[in-house]
Amino acid sequence: MRWILLLPLLILLVLFGLSNREEVALRLWPFDLAWVTPLSVAVLLIGAVCFLFGALVAWMASLPHRRRARRMEDAARAMEAELADFRAAAARQVGPVPPSGGSSLVALQRPAA
Repeated sequence: MRWILLLPLLILLVLFGLSNREEVALRLWPFDLAWVTPLSVAVLLIGAVCFLFGALVAWMASLPHRRRARRMEDAARAMEAELADFRAAAARQVGPVPPSGGSSLVALQRPAA
């Protein structure tokens, strides 16, 4: 399924790169720097930088939610351990279950929880 979505995008990127081979000079205003590169490389590089910047912003926005989820997982683990301790204590209060001999059934009275 992933290849069905990815393959057309890759084909478009290759076609874009092959179609735009003219060289452009990229300049940074306050400095006297220029980078001469094919147009397709410049556009794809700018797109990649913008994508990474957007991913960084999204990742930073999710940090508080991840932190909260981690705390909730720790709390759930602590409550599961406490529940296991309560169940073990309740089992100790009931005591051992007598073995059933043959087909006779023994009714046990357990205290209400």
